[in-house]
Amino acid sequence: MLLRGWRCRAATGTRGTIVYLHGIADNRGSAAGVIQRYTARGFDVIAYDSRAHGESEGSLCTYGFYERQDLRRVIDTIPRGPVVLIGTSLGAAVAVQEAADDPRVTAIVAAEIFSDLRTVATERAPRVFTQGTIDRAFALAESQAKFDVDSVSPEKAAARISVPVLLLHGASDVDTPPAHSERVRRALRGPAELILVPGAGHNQSLSGDAWRRIDAWIDTHAR
Repeated sequence: MLLRGWRCRAATGTRGTIVYLHGIADNRGSAAGVIQRYTARGFDVIAYDSRAHGESEGSLCTYGFYERQDLRRVIDTIPRGPVVLIGTSLGAAVAVQEAADDPRVTAIVAAEIFSDLRTVATERAPRVFTQGTIDRAFALAESQAKFDVDSVSPEKAAARISVPVLLLHGASDVDTPPAHSERVRRALRGPAELILVPGAGHNQSLSGDAWRRIDAWIDTHAR
């Protein structure tokens, strides 16, 4: 599986590496602001297109089942720590699922994460769909992409994470309600904080004053 991405060097002496993970139906282009912000703050930044997105190979997204393995391959290319993962939506779910079993991850910033795939997909299904229709859709996805839907669970992965995790969620997110981030936060074993951004919908929490708080979190924990 060929992944295409960017590796951007810190403007000054390197303090560590930030890996940016984009959301569903997005690509590494959304990392432009993160790259500008954190290379200026002394971090190398890696941003890549997730499988089945942008210029990377693959035809199907598995919401972290295989994507976590892709992230591990990316971390393999980083010569030394600390390693900070910044992910949004799908990217946040991938970050948390990989960090559960990868001791090289130093800290995580996760925006609009979902607690588990079955719950969020069921919540998003049109109201006219019966449970039987939804179950058949899950079975078809598992068959075509060769993965286990119930294994995709950032909430379960969180129970194995002891590194610091900063969660952000739009308080007005109706696509992935804030309760998903709350469930993940409760499962985490290490230092954790959840910021609810007033008035923000899905993929809108990484804006404005939130970045100041993210900067402070990274400065404290990326050592």
